[in-house]
Amino acid sequence: MADSEIPAAKLRAWWAHRQWLDGAHLDAHPHASPAEVLAATGWARSVGGAAPYLGLYARAGLSREAVDAAVAALEVHELPSARGCTYVLPAADFALGLAAGAAAPEGELAAAAKHLGVTRDEVEKLCLVISQLLTPDEPLQPSAIRTAVGDTARSLGEAGKKRGLTSTLPLALGLLQARGTIRRVAVNGRLDQQRYGYASWDQPAKGSAAELAERYFSWAAPASLRHFRWFSGFTAATAKAAVAPLDLTALPGTDLLLPTELTDEFAEFTPPTRPHYTFLAGIDGLHLLHRELSRLIDPADAVRPTPGSRAGRSFGSEADPQTHVIADRGRIVGLWEYDTVEQEIVHQLFVPADAALREALARTETFVREQLGDARGFSLDSPKSRAPKIAAFRSPH
Repeated sequence: MADSEIPAAKLRAWWAHRQWLDGAHLDAHPHASPAEVLAATGWARSVGGAAPYLGLYARAGLSREAVDAAVAALEVHELPSARGCTYVLPAADFALGLAAGAAAPEGELAAAAKHLGVTRDEVEKLCLVISQLLTPDEPLQPSAIRTAVGDTARSLGEAGKKRGLTSTLPLALGLLQARGTIRRVAVNGRLDQQRYGYASWDQPAKGSAAELAERYFSWAAPASLRHFRWFSGFTAATAKAAVAPLDLTALPGTDLLLPTELTDEFAEFTPPTRPHYTFLAGIDGLHLLHRELSRLIDPADAVRPTPGSRAGRSFGSEADPQTHVIADRGRIVGLWEYDTVEQEIVHQLFVPADAALREALARTETFVREQLGDARGFSLDSPKSRAPKIAAFRSPH
């Protein structure tokens, strides 16, 4: 970010406000649905962890049951979207999300063709077989699909294993998902698990780069063109062309752009004087929409050691937080993890604990314990793998 004439506290508090993380929207939208929250604050990054649940709970007090019901009703869904990464999207954005992620499986196919001798023809034939196999109502797990397609899916041998691709089946499934002709369905209906089946679908992939830019700046502004490029995966030329039709205003002294319709509101915005603490995943949109961690941390906190990591790694040197985070008015004021043995949140605070922070901690701890059972950061996260972080949190500082 270029040198700014705007106080960091104002920018952070504004981002938190627009992200529904200052508590104001709990009063303004007391019964907001998961789809409404995602439409207003942005798609929720999902990697088989608790991030979507934590984010929707922090923003609108939504229970896991309410989120799972919205998933089951296809009001929201986890789809490969921007950069080919999985996000939880509202139904209104399914077509745009698929269009935004369409290039990723094509790139994977091109790489497989170049390095593994895979042909488009064989993968398209496999796509056809899978499409004829699946139904809308009875998802099939990958093992069942693999058995049913037989030799139509080809092993890619040791060369494939080295590239993380054991057969042509994932290539076909990726293409079909991006085209909206199949969808991946969690076996138990939960977003924080990674056992899936596949069902047929009829969801066109449609949307322009400009539409994605318009959505992005409604969620993330003030944001720079560089921030938008990170989110979208676009080249500089494509990002510039996508932003060109939008009515954006550059904030003085920065490279940050804001929809012109929000400039008066931003100018008049004053950061709240009272704290509002939220316990978020490290990949929450508050961070990940821009992926510039320094925006959200004070210099004194940037030099803190990364919990549970090798000596010399500091919090501020990370591209992404290596733990879950505690935020207050847009500033990261602490780190946390969930201890499944003790069934409690362990944390490291950058600020003194006051009554509001203790209440937010207790409320989130109850939510995780009673509704989630754990707060995994990603699919391969486990109580064992996060033990060093928990030990670091429990040790005297």
